[in-house]
Amino acid sequence: MKKIALIWTCVAMLAMPSCKLGGESAEELARKTELTDSLNTAIAEKDSLLSLLNDISTGMAEIKEVEKLMSTNLDKETPSRKAELKNDMILLKQAMQDRREKLEALEAKLRKSANYNAEMKKTIESLRSQIETQEATIAQLQEELFKANVKIDNLNVRVDSLNEVNETVNQEKQAALDEAAELTNKLNTCYYVVGSKKELKENKIISTGFLKKTKILEGDFERTYFTKADKRKLNVVKLFSKKAKVLSKHPEGSYSIVDRGETKELVINDATSFWELTNFLIVQID
Repeated sequence: MKKIALIWTCVAMLAMPSCKLGGESAEELARKTELTDSLNTAIAEKDSLLSLLNDISTGMAEIKEVEKLMSTNLDKETPSRKAELKNDMILLKQAMQDRREKLEALEAKLRKSANYNAEMKKTIESLRSQIETQEATIAQLQEELFKANVKIDNLNVRVDSLNEVNETVNQEKQAALDEAAELTNKLNTCYYVVGSKKELKENKIISTGFLKKTKILEGDFERTYFTKADKRKLNVVKLFSKKAKVLSKHPEGSYSIVDRGETKELVINDATSFWELTNFLIVQID
């Protein structure tokens, strides 16, 4: 630095009018040119160091900004934001590599310069140390982001797995409920028919003959002639007749036949007891 100051002093002296005593010799012009070149070189080297120092300071500010973003809960960041952070760190890493290369090139140039001294060497080492620190910080941030992504990916896998298990359980539960509901409906399904003796006989529900008692035929009836109903909901059967007789077997007291104006109705008083012996209600209305 003393040499740079000396150069500036000499240049100033050479520039003063008092130095011009009837013209300059070739030797003086050569010396002045050498001093000017040396000064320009020193200024350029200093500018290069300052420029690199500014770049490194900018890099530190950028890293601090990424660190600030990383200090938040990464689990709550959107996938696009995580991708953006990852890209930011890649760019920072590339910038660090570029600055390292610039520093190495500048150091190689300064070693060949007459201006290279202990102070410059110390400055170069300081810049190199800062770059290494920044590179280590970027590597750490990349590792944290990687771990966060792995954690989130594992969590997503667990959530997906639990969702699949839950979906399977829900499907099985619904299937069981549907099966139970279907069985319950079957158990509560009943059939009733209201018709004349002729109609009941023609549909092979009863059999009669001369002087023979009316008999309900054995076996499964032709259900198309019956009305299908739900035991839990069937409380009244309209008979649309003034006369009515129940042919199927149902406990006494479980039902009653009542008048409704000029016609009759069958009222089920106790559904459980009424359907205990049979699921078919047969009523003859003549």
